[in-house]
This record gives sequence, C-alpha cells and structure tokens, in this order.
Amino acid sequence: MKLTEIYQNKDRVLSFEIFPPKAAEELENIDETLEILCDLKPDYISVTFGAGGSSNNNKTIAICKKIREKFHTEAVAHLTCLCYDEKEIDAFCGELKDNGIENILALRGDANPNAPAKGVFAHASDLIEYIRPKTDFCIAGACYPENHPDSPDRIAEMAALRKKVDAGAEVLLSQLFFDNEDFFRFVEDARIAGIDVPITPGIMPCLSAKTINRMVTTCGARLPERFKRILDKYGEKKEALFDAGLYYAISQIIDLIATGSDGVHIYTMNNPTAARRICDGIKNIIR
Repeated sequence: MKLTEIYQNKDRVLSFEIFPPKAAEELENIDETLEILCDLKPDYISVTFGAGGSSNNNKTIAICKKIREKFHTEAVAHLTCLCYDEKEIDAFCGELKDNGIENILALRGDANPNAPAKGVFAHASDLIEYIRPKTDFCIAGACYPENHPDSPDRIAEMAALRKKVDAGAEVLLSQLFFDNEDFFRFVEDARIAGIDVPITPGIMPCLSAKTINRMVTTCGARLPERFKRILDKYGEKKEALFDAGLYYAISQIIDLIATGSDGVHIYTMNNPTAARRICDGIKNIIR
C-alpha cells in the first residue's frame, strides 16, 4: 500500500525507522527485531540507506522486502542521491520495483569522504524531480522543524521545501526535535507557504547521551532546558537515562497528538524494547 493511501485512511499514523545492521550476524538476527516491531502494528517501517558505496544499500532492499512479505507490514526504502549518478539511481529504482517496494523516502544523503559526490543530484528535490516521471513510487521527503543546517533562514527553508513538494514529494517526515513548539511553528509556516501534504513529526527517544549528542551535532537540533536537565542528571546513569528518555518521548508524542498531528514517526535505533515501551505509553492516544 502506498503512503498516500495510508494517510488518507488513518486519522493518526504510527511508523518506525530502522537501519540495516553492519555486522552479518546482526543482520541474521534482524528478524527478532522486526517481529517485535511489527507486533506493535505500525502502519509502515522505513529502512535507512547506506552511504555511497556501502553494501548496506542492498541490505535496505532485502529488509524492506522481508518487512512486506514475511511480516505483512508496509515498508519505505530510503534512497539517497549525492554519491550516485542517473544510471545508478535507475538501477536502485529497478531493484526496488522488482522487489515489490512501492514507497521511498528521497534524501540527499550525507557527504562521505570515501564516496565523493557525483555532482548530478545536489539536493533531494533533484532526485525527486528525476524519478517522479520515470516511476510509480509514492515519494516521501524529509523536513527540518529547526531548518536544514545549510539553510540561511526560514524563508529559504520554506522555498526549498516547497520545491521538494512541487517536484513530487507526497508525504513529509520530520527530522528529530525535542521542543514541540519548534514543530508547531514549522507546520504553520509550511501551511502558509502552500505546502499541504501530510507532515509527520519524527521523535527519537534519548537512549544514550552519546547518541543524542552525535545526532544533535549532525542535524542541528536544539536541546531545550528541560531536556538538558535530564542529560545533566542522568547522563552517566544508563538505565535511569533510558527511562527518562522514554518518558520524555512519550510526553512529546502525547502533546503532538493532542495538538492535532497526523501521527508520529519513531526513530527506534533498532531498539525494539524502547519502541514497545513507547507504544505501551501511547496505545490509547495514537489509535
């Protein structure tokens, strides 16, 4: 089922993101993770795409196929473009189609010193514009409640996002954020800019201070004082931070749904225990 159908038929959509494990033995054990996640009845699961030249690319397709065929849950394959040319993108799209994948999340991808940019697709909107006339995929795009790190201001951010949607993005999934007011302002600005596709908030539970600090450095997310207090108090206490991080994520999701968000996209970090705890905390909210 295409994402557009899911969003048309559901008031609130629950989805997860996972990544292909790097180690072969972890990949063999991905079924256990998927079984737990799919038992939580998400509307779809997205699978990240390895950086240019990575063998994870084929793992992405294999995992998406497994999600659909073995666990009977819709899958969304991430597809990056910075390190690829038209021929390579055509090949990836052909593999996705051959494996029954109907949905993709079109992304620029991060710069990779081991796989230089090809100079063909500089932005996700370029990728969407290229594949939209050539394929029948439902295409999702990413959005950044606190602006993309490369955007000089909100006006430029909205212009870039509008270009992405005009090119063919039918659903938008947000980057992580820790202050819901940032997301609410972003959605309001997007609607004023004429962007009328579903915008689903992305929530990443704080499971370790190291992971959160790395992600914040990468995407530029702001840490509100309430969240900083949690890191300061529990940052060196693994189990306490795990609990506090989950409760913080649950409180975010409850507020988002109460304020009218169309669902939530949870960055699971391949941790099914965290996903289950969150879903237990919102089961009467999201459904």
